[in-house]
This record gives sequence, structure tokens and C-alpha cells, in this order.
Amino acid sequence: MTLRTLLLAATLCAPVAALAATAGAYKHVLLISIDGLHGIDLQNYVNDPAHAKSTLALLAKRGVTYQNAYTTAPSDSFPGMIAQVTGASPLTADIFYDDSYDRSVWPAGSNCQGPAGAETNLAEALDRDQSRLDAGGTLGDVYSQIDPAKLPLALLGGKCKPVYPHHFLKANTIFEVAKSVHLRTAWADKHPAYEILQGPTGQGIDDLYTPEINSNNILGGAGDNTQSFNAVSTYDQNKVDAVLHQIDGYNSTGTAYAGVPAIFGMNFQAVSVGQKLAVSGPTDPAGLVGGYSDSNATPRNALSQELAYVDGALGQFVAELQRQNVYDSTLIIVSAKHAQSPIDPAARTTRDDGAFFPQTPGYAFEIADDEVLLWLQPGLQVSQRAAALAYLKSVAAAANIQQIYDGTKLPAVYKNALHDHRTPDFIGVAVHGTIYTTGSKLSEHGGFSDDDRHVAMVVSGPGLAGGSAVTSPVLTTQIAPTILTALGIDPSGLTGVQKENTQVLPGLFK
Repeated sequence: MTLRTLLLAATLCAPVAALAATAGAYKHVLLISIDGLHGIDLQNYVNDPAHAKSTLALLAKRGVTYQNAYTTAPSDSFPGMIAQVTGASPLTADIFYDDSYDRSVWPAGSNCQGPAGAETNLAEALDRDQSRLDAGGTLGDVYSQIDPAKLPLALLGGKCKPVYPHHFLKANTIFEVAKSVHLRTAWADKHPAYEILQGPTGQGIDDLYTPEINSNNILGGAGDNTQSFNAVSTYDQNKVDAVLHQIDGYNSTGTAYAGVPAIFGMNFQAVSVGQKLAVSGPTDPAGLVGGYSDSNATPRNALSQELAYVDGALGQFVAELQRQNVYDSTLIIVSAKHAQSPIDPAARTTRDDGAFFPQTPGYAFEIADDEVLLWLQPGLQVSQRAAALAYLKSVAAAANIQQIYDGTKLPAVYKNALHDHRTPDFIGVAVHGTIYTTGSKLSEHGGFSDDDRHVAMVVSGPGLAGGSAVTSPVLTTQIAPTILTALGIDPSGLTGVQKENTQVLPGLFK
């Protein structure tokens, strides 16, 4: 299968949904990303008789399940989340990874001196203090959490200035479109760098709550919250509490009344950690084991614990929506920024990316989780391209790369690397099950496989064909125009809809 087919198949197959009378029937949309949640995870969970009364089962019975939903490729958190709120893939949004490379910016502290081109690590690296849950600032005030001295630099109006995450995004968001018609917006996510979701204007989200997931173990153990099953769910509960405040009409910190947002929600990290972390970490009881036991996605005990936690948290949302009498005016969308690969533990194999890719002729930067994105130095893109490609082919077998794509030859999928600041010069698709790590993690995301991209998706609310399923392929980019349509807003105001003809999800509006 070609990369073009791999990336565009769902777009080509998805039917176009006709807008109808129930469009605009909702006053609120609650968007939830359960990072790592595969389509098969959702199917297994709701079909288990032990979970017949679970919240996920309740939501499915009250809505439409998309059995073949796919996130972006690459399947990293940034493009995956951006897809859901812009309707745009990396082709339009121009965001490939949270830790990436841009040929038009300079490194932090450089005063824009020397040749342009720098790594753009838009994750915990931007925090004032990564060790703290509040990232060294004030929760609910994202600009107090980001250290401007750690931001990349660009020449703006002839002056060298910091480049905030939102400056990188080239597609507007549902938050910005909603704000343009005077609706309130909110979001909660895992790093202050999710300021990128403010959109190109930098003003899309009224209430952005970003506790740092990579802060010190919230329960007092060694390491950060991603190294403990119990710590990560305790961390997630901070965002759950923020959303509960918003359902009650307050801001995320519960300190001021603001009204229930029209668009709001959060991401969960507990399932992702449950899939990746091998065994009990600090503050966990002994005997917890992460990941799956077989190719059918049967969860081991730690992952079962995290799935149960998330389902219970969703139950908190439903109960509070009901208590505040807004449940019947709220559309709930549950999906995932990304899934994880491999599901089958027998397929897992590891490689050290540092042993292969930094030696590429003309090398500037690479990111490899379960794929490889590689950039050449801007001044060497042409002169070293042939040598770089020859080298990558020579190490492909040892590095478990099954296919190498030249970023200058994929303009139908991404922009041409010679004419775009961010498109990788080379994309290496790894053999399924490969993880680039020297550690014990059981799975990763970012790649192009089904295990990476086939995510859960349920749209639940009053007036829908409850308990129904759509089997045709859909993309998570379709969530964005669906949200706006549900609120009675024309989705054509989204750049992603305009440029990629992103359709509303089928089966929702009669």
C-alpha cells in the first residue's frame, strides 16, 4: 500500500453527511480524547457483560459508534489533537509532531544569529519548571507557565521575537470560530505547550487548563506521573475536576462564575500509560502489569485499572451534566488523539534510533517513536539528498525500516520539503511492532500502522440513532466540522474544511 493510499483512504471512502433539521440542536459539546484508546479497546470494553452498565456502554447506547475511525499520520499527539479541532491534517495544519524541526526559526537564546533552522520541542521543555504540576506558573493562566526564554525565535517585523506554539499552527480552530460568534470555549490538556490550540490568533480558548504531566509524581514517589499507574490517573483527575467546575458554570479552577462553555473537554493520559508502562512504578502496588496479553487486545491488570478509572471519570461528567440540567443539550464526543503500537506483545521489537539516523549525511534532526521523521540542514537539502537517501537505505534493514519516503515527492499528502519550512525530508515507516527505545516501554505512537491510527470514536447525545454503528472509514478530522454543525455554526469557516473538503461525520444528522 502506498503512503498516499494509507493516508487518504478514509477520506476517499467516507460518505458525505447531509446537514439536516437537528443540526444546531445542541448548546454544548464535550470533547474527550482518551489517548491510546483503540477501536478494539472500545469494542471489547462495551461488549464485556461485566461492563454492561459502564459509562462507555451508556454513551454508545445513546449515540453512534464509528468502528473504523482513523487519526492522522503521523499519529503523534499534536497532529492528532489538532486534527480534531481544526478539521486539518498535517498537509494544511503543517504540524507533524510536538518535537519537530522548522527551517525558518532559530534556537532559543540565539538572538536569531547564524543560519536558520532549529528543533521545535513544543512539550514540557517549554515549562518554567517542569517538575511542578503548575509548570512553575498558575494553573488556568497558560502564559504564566511557559518560559519565553525557552521558545524558538523568528524575525517578525524585522525584530527577533519568541515564537509561541500557536504561531506554528496554519489552520484555524473550532474554538476561534465559536469565539467569532460569541460562544465560550475551554480545554484541558497535558502540557502548557497545548497553547497551540488557541489557534493562529492566539485567542481561541477562554479557559485553558494545562497541568504538566511530566511533573514530579503527584503521589510523592520517584519519577514523573507517566512512570506510575496510580500517579497518572491521579494526575488526570486534576483535569476531570476542571471540567466538572466548567459543567457547574465556573472556570477551570472553580474560582469565578463564567457559564458552561459551548465547546469544552480534555484529554486522558491514564490509558496511554497503561498501555506503555511495563510494570508497577513508584506509588503503585506490586504486581501491576501494563499492556495487552494477546493480539485480541485483552488488557492486563494495569490497563484494566486505567480503563476502569477513565470510565468512572466519564461517569462523573454524565452525572454532573444531569445534575446541572444540561445533559440533554450536550453532545458528547469520545475519541483519541492516537492509538498505540503494537497491540500484540509478541510483535514488539526495539531499536536504538541514535545508532542509525544521526549519522545521515546533512543531518539536522530526527524524531523516532515507532516511525522516523528526519530533516536535513536547510543548506544541505539539495546537495546531500542523494547521499542521505543512500545511507538510509543502507541501514534500513538493521533499523527495521520497511519503506523510506522522500519528502520532496509526496506533495499530494504533505507539502514538498524543499518548499515548506516543516515537512520532513525523509519519512521512514517502521516494521510493525518496532519501537525506537532503549527502555522497557511496551508500545508507542506516532507511526502509520493500524495499531497507531485505528482509534475509538463515539458520538453520543439526545436525538441520535442510539446504539447504531457506522462501519465506513472516517477520520478524526471530521470531528471539527461535526462540532460546529451540532452548535448550528457553519463549518466552512474552518481552513481545514475549505482546503481538505473535510466532511461532517455521517449518520448523525437526518
